[in-house]
Amino acid sequence: MSSDSATDRLPPVSGYDLIGDVHGCAVTLGRLLERMGYHKVGGVYQHDKRRVIFVGDIVDRGPRIREALHLVHDMVERGSAQMVIGNHEFNAITYCTPGRPGSGRDYLRPHVPRNTRQIAETLEQFANYPHEWSAFIDWFKTLPLFLEVDGGADFSPFRVVHACWDAALIARHRQRYGSGHIDMDFIHASVEPGTPESRTKQRLTGGVDLPLPPGVRIVSNDGYERSVFRTKFWVPRPKTYGELLFQPDPLPEDIAAASISPEHRGQMVNYDADQPPLFVGHYWLKGKPQPIAPNVACLDYSAVKYGRLVAYRMDGEAHLRAHKYVWEYVDP
Repeated sequence: MSSDSATDRLPPVSGYDLIGDVHGCAVTLGRLLERMGYHKVGGVYQHDKRRVIFVGDIVDRGPRIREALHLVHDMVERGSAQMVIGNHEFNAITYCTPGRPGSGRDYLRPHVPRNTRQIAETLEQFANYPHEWSAFIDWFKTLPLFLEVDGGADFSPFRVVHACWDAALIARHRQRYGSGHIDMDFIHASVEPGTPESRTKQRLTGGVDLPLPPGVRIVSNDGYERSVFRTKFWVPRPKTYGELLFQPDPLPEDIAAASISPEHRGQMVNYDADQPPLFVGHYWLKGKPQPIAPNVACLDYSAVKYGRLVAYRMDGEAHLRAHKYVWEYVDP
């Protein structure tokens, strides 16, 4: 499908609506779109003057994953939406892709209990639709890791990535691929430790994780035991690990108060205030939506945990504004 030919059939875009992690909340997504003035034409949501950009993670966890995927996919095919790939879509690709001969891998993502539990709801909801699921896996492979959008005159450019904008990794990716897109060689290399593809996939779809000290574990709100913690990438001069923490699960007090080691400081990313507005998802925020920095918006407000499904209505502003957020609560 050519997205250019699809968008040519729609009116010119005057603004964009960035939507956070859906995770199968299809009914809430429909309500949010209708609240923002989208309506169905031929069964597919579109707007007379605006376009949606999804920040990824449509699959897993939620009650109507299949319906959400059809809704989003059809919008992208129509040209009324775009989407960057999230870590859950990427994990679905690797979970369902066999390893190449000689790789020693049955599947690129091992079918161990933790990985199987993460994708269980998705596979269950597609159990009677295997051909659909296979087609969606193929579609995921066409999604870009990142987008840069130039809205034209009087419209500030902005960026979209699921978890973290790492300028160096993105520049290197562009040198090879010319855009945010990937191919099967990238996908296979992404599961091999230490490869550029592995680092790019992890950083852009998973963010900057730092390890906890040996033997220390955090049990998160979603039931996973973690030996790493997610960090902020827009804080200009953090001194302690607590200042870097970006997740709902707290660090042990002694670790939070400790100074950042030179080794870990070398792994950090700084998206400074001079960069274009950036939209991400991924991080399970709570509370009332607002920018996390003047030029950074996280749109993941824990929709599938009965939080909010959040959108930001982008009209070309260089500094993000709290009143531009729109959301729908997810019903229990």
